[in-house]
Amino acid sequence: MSRFGIENLPYGVFSQPNERRRLGVRLGSSVVDLSLLGGLLDHQTLNPLMAAGPAMWTESRERVVEHVAAGADRIPLSEVTLHLPFEVADYTDFYSSEQHALNVSAILRPDSPGLPEHWRHLPIGYHGRSSTVVVSGTPIRRPSGQLGPGVFGPSRRLDIEAEVGFVVGVGGRRIGTGDFAEHVFGVTLVNDWSARDIQAWEYRPLGPFLAKSFATSMSPWVVPLSALAGVDSPPQDPEPLDYLRPAGPAYDLRLSVEWNDTRVSSPPFRSMYWTAAQQLAHLTSNGASVRTGDLYASGTVSGDRRDEVGSFLELTRNGQEPVKLTDGSVRGFLEDGDKITISGTTIGAAGVEIGLGEVTGTILP
Repeated sequence: MSRFGIENLPYGVFSQPNERRRLGVRLGSSVVDLSLLGGLLDHQTLNPLMAAGPAMWTESRERVVEHVAAGADRIPLSEVTLHLPFEVADYTDFYSSEQHALNVSAILRPDSPGLPEHWRHLPIGYHGRSSTVVVSGTPIRRPSGQLGPGVFGPSRRLDIEAEVGFVVGVGGRRIGTGDFAEHVFGVTLVNDWSARDIQAWEYRPLGPFLAKSFATSMSPWVVPLSALAGVDSPPQDPEPLDYLRPAGPAYDLRLSVEWNDTRVSSPPFRSMYWTAAQQLAHLTSNGASVRTGDLYASGTVSGDRRDEVGSFLELTRNGQEPVKLTDGSVRGFLEDGDKITISGTTIGAAGVEIGLGEVTGTILP
């Protein structure tokens, strides 16, 4: 059974040579054109549909399923170009995996490992750069920056961060955790590329800046929130403040990271400490607004084991314990020409396994 059957049908934007961009859904290894359905489905981006709200999401979804079930024409993915599925209005990235935070602390601060005092009290995040969010398959140019006192040059410790992104459909302010599904349209996979040497020099006292802003890759597919099955959220101690309760649903998403076609890690999203509903509530708690097309990412997904981490900083212990790939090569951090693929699956709302698509990127010098 395909992970992209009628129980899934993630949305995307595609084009064929000399034709305009159109909305489509993925069905197996093909795409089904939705422009024939007209209305909100006949646009060149998902933004109008996302802005229409949950009632129209449901109505449009029913029309899409009927269209596919009736035997709609399929176009092989090999014959189309996939684009960013929506216009990214803003981008925020969180830091919500407790194990990732502990791993990073132990690697970079071995004399004082542990979590910051406030880590279990609020979802930590940073404001990224929407203009450098690119669709899967876009080559990633190695960034340059300050690497230390008087030193400027290309990053030598280029890294990945395997993450899950949440796409805002309906904007708002001070959004409660219980209203999460009224505002979030769907999920997508994200790779928040990171230059660790630039980051180490710049991040104090204000956090990531140029080490992150050069590129963030996302999947061309957005899986509707309604296609996912929520699970119980993890326990939290201390109990969060009122505006972060209830925690909202967690999702049992299973990611896979391939480095030059070698599977090196399988990060478990279910282990994330802070939920997507809590992240959105915190993001808007001070009166800040979100709008249609805002993307916010979970932060690096890491589990307890070394083969469950979502960054190469953790996988190779900051380059001190390199990994051997199946072609015999050895890696500490990314080298020019390396290709990274992050994919994911989950058991969906219909009780069958569905795919989350994949996000890829190849490093250019």
